[in-house]
Amino acid sequence: MSRAFSSTLPLSRHRIDRDHESRADTAALDERWRGPEARVLVLHRGQALALSGSNGDHDGFGPRVAPVAHPVLDLRPTASLPALALEELAQGGVRLYLGRSLDGDDRVPAGAALFAISVTDAVAAALESPTSSWLNLRMVAADLDDAAAGYFTEALATFNWHATHTHCPRCGAATTAESGGWVRRCPVQDIELFPRTDPAVIVGIVDADDRLLLGSNALWENNRFSLLAGFVEPGESLEAAAVREIAEESGVVIDDPEYVGSQPWPFPASLMVGFMARVSAEHPPVLRPDGDEILELRWFTREQIADPASGVLLPGSASIARAIIERWFGGPLPEPVPAEARA
Repeated sequence: MSRAFSSTLPLSRHRIDRDHESRADTAALDERWRGPEARVLVLHRGQALALSGSNGDHDGFGPRVAPVAHPVLDLRPTASLPALALEELAQGGVRLYLGRSLDGDDRVPAGAALFAISVTDAVAAALESPTSSWLNLRMVAADLDDAAAGYFTEALATFNWHATHTHCPRCGAATTAESGGWVRRCPVQDIELFPRTDPAVIVGIVDADDRLLLGSNALWENNRFSLLAGFVEPGESLEAAAVREIAEESGVVIDDPEYVGSQPWPFPASLMVGFMARVSAEHPPVLRPDGDEILELRWFTREQIADPASGVLLPGSASIARAIIERWFGGPLPEPVPAEARA
């Protein structure tokens, strides 16, 4: 059940061989980079260059104004990069080796070496065409195919790490990228720094009446609701973090959280680990929002969730929160009716 659940999560999908064994072979990667089948994904300010598609006005909650249909990433041959992009790489830019494609199509041959680069404003402008666009992963993840979702997620998460680890945490010296972009080395300490991911738990909580607990975050407008979540602390198991976070944010005590799946969330560097849990029979629930992160808590029935006139905005299709809510609901959630349509 967990495997099937995870495989349907937008950012958990992938069709790539990450080819760990080749990362340290600089000569081999150079040869692959120059090969006619090599392809490169270009990122700029956390967005990916695309041949088609757009972000629209959707921010991840509630219904889309205009659904995006099949965005296509611009996985271009490495030989087609402009000279300015190659100059940036030669001056210390990171050439990230993503791995090899598992599937072939008319744009990417099967087994092709896949790379990613993150470029400056000047290079981004040189790469743009009248029909190209820059896509935000959070907004288009559910519309990408499995391969593109995996490429984009892998590249974004790794470049987010590079952006925050330019210097050694021990001595402050500037670090350099190695192993196909999967290691940064401190030349003074001669130590390797590896990409980091911050685990966070997210929990679907139901009570004795099979109602689902949702909370409204202090940073949102008051009609946005989602599952409760929080980061795992050092020396803490995932299950213990789920129990602690729920108690801290809501005052609710849960029993035996059950793992249901996980997905990366590179905004900037998280792994969301999903659980379902029931309220402890020994501790009747008394909702106490923490007043810091969570301002309002409500129990929802399926009928209330399904009511198109409720005005409640739920997490978008890219999130594991949405998938867990739909798991409890028993199927896809109905889209709420916009306020102007209800008037």
